[in-house]
Amino acid sequence: MNALLSHWRRHPVQALMLVLGLALATALWTGVQAINAEARASYDRAASTLAQDRLPRLVAPRITLADYVALRRAGWQVSPVIEGDWQSLRLVGIEPLTMPSEGEGSPDFLTDGVILSSEPVDDPRVRAADLPPGLALTDIGVAAGIFGQDISYLVLVSGAAPPGYSVIRPTGADLSQLTESFHLNLTAFGWLAFGVGLFIVHSAVGLAFEQRRAMFRTLRALGVSARRLAAMLLAELLIFALVAGAAGVGLGWLIAAALLPDVAATLRGLYGADVGGTLNLRAEWWLVGLAIAVLGTLVAAGQSVWRLWRMPPLAPAQPRAWARESARAMRMQALAGFGLWLAAALLLLVPGLWAGFGVLAGLLLGGALILPFALALVMRHFGGGAVAQWFWADTRQQLPGLSLALMALLLALAANIGVGTMVGSFRTTFTAWLDQRLAADLYVEAADAETSARLLDWLGDRATALPMIQTEDTLDGRPVEVVGMVDAALFRRAWPLLQAVPDAWDRLAAGEVFVNEQMGLSPGDVTGMGTVAGVYADYGNPMPQVILSMDRHRAAYPLPILRHALITDLPASAIREAFPTVAVQNQAAIREASVQVFERTFAVTGALNVLTLGVAALAIFASLLTLSALRLPQLAPVWAAGMTRGRLAGLEFLRTLALAALVWVLALPMGLALAWVLLAVVNVEAFGWRLPMRLFPGDWLRLGGLSLIAAALAAALPVRRLARVRPAELLKVFAHER
Repeated sequence: MNALLSHWRRHPVQALMLVLGLALATALWTGVQAINAEARASYDRAASTLAQDRLPRLVAPRITLADYVALRRAGWQVSPVIEGDWQSLRLVGIEPLTMPSEGEGSPDFLTDGVILSSEPVDDPRVRAADLPPGLALTDIGVAAGIFGQDISYLVLVSGAAPPGYSVIRPTGADLSQLTESFHLNLTAFGWLAFGVGLFIVHSAVGLAFEQRRAMFRTLRALGVSARRLAAMLLAELLIFALVAGAAGVGLGWLIAAALLPDVAATLRGLYGADVGGTLNLRAEWWLVGLAIAVLGTLVAAGQSVWRLWRMPPLAPAQPRAWARESARAMRMQALAGFGLWLAAALLLLVPGLWAGFGVLAGLLLGGALILPFALALVMRHFGGGAVAQWFWADTRQQLPGLSLALMALLLALAANIGVGTMVGSFRTTFTAWLDQRLAADLYVEAADAETSARLLDWLGDRATALPMIQTEDTLDGRPVEVVGMVDAALFRRAWPLLQAVPDAWDRLAAGEVFVNEQMGLSPGDVTGMGTVAGVYADYGNPMPQVILSMDRHRAAYPLPILRHALITDLPASAIREAFPTVAVQNQAAIREASVQVFERTFAVTGALNVLTLGVAALAIFASLLTLSALRLPQLAPVWAAGMTRGRLAGLEFLRTLALAALVWVLALPMGLALAWVLLAVVNVEAFGWRLPMRLFPGDWLRLGGLSLIAAALAAALPVRRLARVRPAELLKVFAHER
C-alpha cells in the first residue's frame, strides 16, 4: 500500500487535481440537490399552512359583513377572508371558528390578536411563525382594522355555492408538480456538472495507472495477486473519495446558498411559488454527498481497474499492450455512444418530460463517448510534410490520455451552445411577443369598483379604455384561466393568434372561444365552453387559458372590472396625481418587468454553464500536466533528429489549440441538437408551448474563442515545462527501456 501511495507523494499536483475534480463534481451535484430539497420543503410547508388556498372561493362585486352573517344564518358553510399588502407582506385575515385550521396559534387570534409572520416586522403584535416567505396570518378582525375594507372573498367550506356569487375553484396545481420542469432542469445540469467533474477523476486515475505501469509489473512479479492489487487500488481511491466528498459537500452548500436567492426569485416570478432565501444544513446532504462521491470515484476508476485485472502480469509495463487496450476501449466506447444515440432517437417517440430528459442524456453521453473515435478518424485525413504527418500521428497517439478531458470540454461546449440557443430563442421570441401583445399605451388597475368607475368618468374622451378581466375555473376536468376580452381594433390587430379559422374574431363575439397553446387544442375542436376559433401564443404561462367575449364572461362571472388597457396621450403621472391609489404602468415598464422575470429563470443555468466550462478547462489542465512527463519518450527522438525544444513546445501548444478547435467544431451540431430537444420536446412537455429555434453564430464564435483561451491557459504550464526541460532528461530516454 505504501508503494502505491508513494506515487501521490511524488506527484502532489496530480493528487490535487484528483481531489479537486471529485470535490467540484460533488459540490455542483450537492448544491443543486440542496436547492431542490429546500424548494420542495417550502412547498410542503406552504401546502400545510392555509386550508383556504385549497377550497373554492366565492366572489362578488362587494361582500359586506352583513352578507356573510346572512349566509351563515341561512345555513351556508362559508368563512370570510380579508387579504391585502401590509409591511411588504401578504397579510391574510381569517375567521378561526369557521375556517378549517391546520396550523397552530388559533387561540392566540381569539385572545391576543397577534399577527403570525414569516419575517421580522416592527410591530408589537407580530410573532414569528413557520409560514411561507412573504406571508402573515391573523384574525379577520385585526385585518379589518388594518385595511378598513370589506371582505375580500368567502371560502366555501362545504356544500353548494349560494346564488349570486361567482365560484373560483382552486387550480389544484401542486407547486411541486407545477415547478417540476424547473427542478428537473436544475437536476440535469447538476448531473452534467457531476459527469464533467468525474472526467477529471477518470483522467487523473487513468494517467496515474499509466504512470505506474512499471510499478504494477514489479508488484505482480513479486507475487502480488491481481485481486489484492485491485483491492489496494480501490482502498486508495476510497480514501480520496471520502476526503474529496466531504470537501465537496461543504463547497456545494456554499454554492447552493449563493444561488438560492436567484432560484427563489425565479420560482416566485414564474410560478408564484414562495421559497425561502436561506438554506438549512441537513444531515442527509452529507451522507448522500459522500455516497455519490464514492460511487462516482468507483465509476470513474472502474475501467482502469478492470483493464489492470484482465491483462497478463507483465503486460502493464508494455506500452504497446496498453495502447492496444486503449484502442480497443475507444472502439467499444464509440459503439456504446452510437447505441445511446439510437436510444435517444427512440425516446423521441415516447411522451413525457422524463423521456425528454432521457433524450438529452443519450445525446450528450453518446456524443462524449464517440468523440475520441471521431477525432482519430478526422485526423487520419490530415496530411502535409514529414513534420505535419508526425504531428497528427502523435496527436492520435495522445488521444487515450486526453480523451476524457476533451469529452468534458465537449459536454461543456455543447451544453453552452444548446442552452445559449434556447435562451436566445426565448429572449428574441418573447420580447417580440410582448411588443405585439402589450399594444396599449397604459395599463391601469383600481383597488375597487368605485375607484374604477370614478377613473373612467375622469378619463372621459381623453382615452379609450378597454376592459380586462380574468378569473379561474375548471374546463373538461382541469383548471383553467378564463379571460374576458372586448372586441376592439387594437386586439384584432395585435393579439398573437398562431392558428385561427376565418373570421375568428367575429366567431369569438358569436360565442366561440380562443385558447392558448397550453390547452393542446386546434381550431374547430369543441370544449365545454364552446368551439375553438383560434389558438394564441401565451409564453411563460404554465396554466391553460380560455378567452371568452366580454359579454359571455360578464354573464358567467359577475365580477368587478378593475383593470383597463388605455389608448391615450395622457402621461402616467397625470393619472397617478389624480388617483394615487390606482396602479398605472406603461408598456415599457411591464415589458421590462416581464423580461426580468424570465432573465432570472435562466440565471442559475447560466451560472452552472460557466462552472461546467471552468471544470472542463481544469480537466484539460490536469491531463496535460500529467502527460507532460510521459511525453518525453515520444519527443526525445524528434529532438534528437534536430528539432529544437522551443519548436517542440510550440507544436505541443498548437496541438492543444487544434484539439480544442476540433472539439468546438464537433460540439456545434451536438449543441444545436440539444437546443432543438430543449425547445421542441422538453419545453413542450414542461409548459405546453413551443418556441421557434433561432441561430446565433456570433455567440458560437465567442464560445469558440473562450474554449481556445481556456485550452491555452491549461497548456501554458506544461508547455513551459517542456520548453525548459534539460537535454540530459531527453538523453535518458535512450538509456532506459520504455
